[in-house]
Amino acid sequence: LLEQILDHWFESEPLKATLATDAVIGAMASPHTPGSGYVLLHHVMGELEGRRGAWGYVAGGMGALSQAIAQAATTRGAHIFTEKAVCHVLLGRDGEAQGVVLQDGTEVRSKLVLSNASPQITFLELIPQEQLPKDFVQRIRQFDTRSPVTKINVAVDRLPSFLAAPNACDGQPLPHHQCSIHLNCEGTQLLHQAFTEATHGHPSSRPMIELCIPSALDPGLAPPGCHVVSLFTQYTPSTLADGQSWDEQARNAYADTVFDCIEDYAPGFKASVIGRDILTPPDLERIFGLPSGNIFHGGMSLDQLYFARPAPSYSGYRSPVPGLYLCGSGAHPGGGVMGAAGRNAVQVAIKDFRHL
Repeated sequence: LLEQILDHWFESEPLKATLATDAVIGAMASPHTPGSGYVLLHHVMGELEGRRGAWGYVAGGMGALSQAIAQAATTRGAHIFTEKAVCHVLLGRDGEAQGVVLQDGTEVRSKLVLSNASPQITFLELIPQEQLPKDFVQRIRQFDTRSPVTKINVAVDRLPSFLAAPNACDGQPLPHHQCSIHLNCEGTQLLHQAFTEATHGHPSSRPMIELCIPSALDPGLAPPGCHVVSLFTQYTPSTLADGQSWDEQARNAYADTVFDCIEDYAPGFKASVIGRDILTPPDLERIFGLPSGNIFHGGMSLDQLYFARPAPSYSGYRSPVPGLYLCGSGAHPGGGVMGAAGRNAVQVAIKDFRHL
């Protein structure tokens, strides 16, 4: 249990709770949930510029990372097409992948197909079900994709000034503005209570909030004096209780709760807001193709990791369809901004390609 690990090494309850947030990030789980300790390990197992367990901001925003990958690919001869939705995978007479068909009817032929989409989209929407083993389809359907995440992007006209560390007179960012700021994390019991509310279909009344201000390190993201604030919040269920929907009223009501919490830590925050973008679990699914809004394409629980991700006998990136490979977060070793699943999948695909 995560609690046992934290209790062994630390005494401070706020410190334990803050560390516990990385064990439940993106997971419909509580610090009390067995196996949650692995998610904490997953978030600190890498390194950044030689610093183990470190994370960083991407200069220019997260889109700059995609652009860097795209530039590296095109330099080596790749052709990239965007806004070209795939309708289904093109199959040959023997059931092997031979390319993809776009929604406009265009056929793109290929000897291999790698899907960075979720297992659900890849195997339940892009492949005819009769082409797949029944037990495999059942496993993909049963894959736990519950997500607690609502992301709120905020534009503010000044830096938030926290009661615990007020701003300097010149309004310049202080060291804590350049870090990940965790709110409503004074104790693990608070996180558990927030989780419990969501399991009953209600957005947390005191949600867990991870607040980042990327413009404090990358001023080009906002006009002079202004900033962008990223709020990663939990817990919000994908499906609300009593048949309610995530309509505009529900979305704004939850965002108001989040902003009220931040106001308690940083008075004046609400008055500084000049715009906000609220992305609930259904929004994350609709816009980004994340099943149930899950940022990892599926829960990072022990029964859905290693040889069982996304299904037993299919954790090696190959799928029941010859020539079709899964290379996204739903494949081993799971989610996170690290590219491990993609790199591993390519190694397997290259090996197979040499024998075609």
